[in-house]
Amino acid sequence: MNNRIAVVPGSFDPPTLGHLDVIRRAAALYDQLHVLVVHNPGKEAMLPIAQRLTLLEQSIAESDIDGDVVVAAWSVGLLVDYATDVGAGVLVKGIRSQVDVAYETPMAIVNRHLAHVETVFLLPDPAHALVSSSLVRQVASLGGDVSPFVPAPVARFLDTGAHPA
Repeated sequence: MNNRIAVVPGSFDPPTLGHLDVIRRAAALYDQLHVLVVHNPGKEAMLPIAQRLTLLEQSIAESDIDGDVVVAAWSVGLLVDYATDVGAGVLVKGIRSQVDVAYETPMAIVNRHLAHVETVFLLPDPAHALVSSSLVRQVASLGGDVSPFVPAPVARFLDTGAHPA
């Protein structure tokens, strides 16, 4: 495993400015960063994985994030299997609150046990601390303006009404 290669996993449904903040800061810390769209069977997705990949790629490109950033998807197997496959020794998770810490800590311990992959928690920029993809989905589904919370490509896409309801 290489501790200079990291993975930022998430559902990214849709990508938010908070996600981009974590991606930007993680890209500055690691030689290679894999932004990994993962399927969460416990959530009903608003956007198909292919659309989330496209929106992430566009958002990263338009945000001038420096570094070697790879955008990929993973829907079968353990997250640490992907990390092992690409030689990553670190998972990077953005955490907004103590609720996130309580949720992520057991997974971090299990991932370290399963594959010797460490988890690094990054705190959000305070401007993004209260925004989640769930909140953005709710606002978008009710016709609200989500542009203050999402990258421009996501706002444009959601504003077209082309997304699934």
